[in-house]
Amino acid sequence: MRNRSWKIKENYMGHFFVFPALIYMLVFIGYPIINNFILSFQDVNVMTLANDSKQFVGLANYMELFKEKDSVLLLSLRNSLIYTVASITFQFVIGFSLALLFVKKFKLAQTLRGLVMISWLIPVTITALLFKFMFSVNGGIINEILLFFHFIDKPIEWLLQPASAMWSLIIANSWIGIPFNMILLTTGLSTIPNDVYESANIDGANRSQKFFHITIPLLKPAIASVLILGFIFTFKVFDLVYVMTQGGPVNATEMLSTFSYKLSFTEFNFSKGAAVANVLFVILFIISLGYLKLIKEEEEVM
Repeated sequence: MRNRSWKIKENYMGHFFVFPALIYMLVFIGYPIINNFILSFQDVNVMTLANDSKQFVGLANYMELFKEKDSVLLLSLRNSLIYTVASITFQFVIGFSLALLFVKKFKLAQTLRGLVMISWLIPVTITALLFKFMFSVNGGIINEILLFFHFIDKPIEWLLQPASAMWSLIIANSWIGIPFNMILLTTGLSTIPNDVYESANIDGANRSQKFFHITIPLLKPAIASVLILGFIFTFKVFDLVYVMTQGGPVNATEMLSTFSYKLSFTEFNFSKGAAVANVLFVILFIISLGYLKLIKEEEEVM
């Protein structure tokens, strides 16, 4: 009986410590999400914001955003996907290569790894300003280098041309995300037992065989986590895009987050802004469910 009463008391104590975090989540996360969904089903703009009763319009905001001619919502969704996939590809390939390098023991490994981490530690807005100046037409270091080596005849308007503006954002985001990929993959590589590689050496396996048949299979959980988390962090980008291009030129770099911001705080159409934000939320929510399922499967295997 004493053990049972102690377990009940222990459970109550656990609930007591979790309760403040639960309240915080409900007030600062749960309420805004629910309120945002309600707002997207109403007609709320700068003229009706102060009204006590808001007109309910159902799915009209969503339908109008998707069906309007040259839909900016569909364009921003396309841009977000292109930006995310391209950024993750560069981040993962370069980050994985650096992880394979720094997992080896050599004299400057820790020092170089610390230097690479600097780009991840700098605030995103600072990085965005740095790259904005680097890609600027007059005095930008990118144009200066290309002109010096005679790769171009005149400065390129990197942030003023649709194609180059998107690639400028991808390069800036890749520079930020490479250390994140590197550190997680380095951690995953360090957990692979050396005995496995020694056994493969005895069996006469070469480097490529060890990489594709040992490293990659044993690193699959870490790779999946890196890719899913990278998708979530990259897809919801706002600050980097807003500082560098503000979604321009001509919506060429408009993302779901920046489009939602413009609708809400530039055009003051709060309901449509909420609708775009909900589209972004639903996509990330589905991806997050996949990530939670992956973690659960890993725990069950362990």
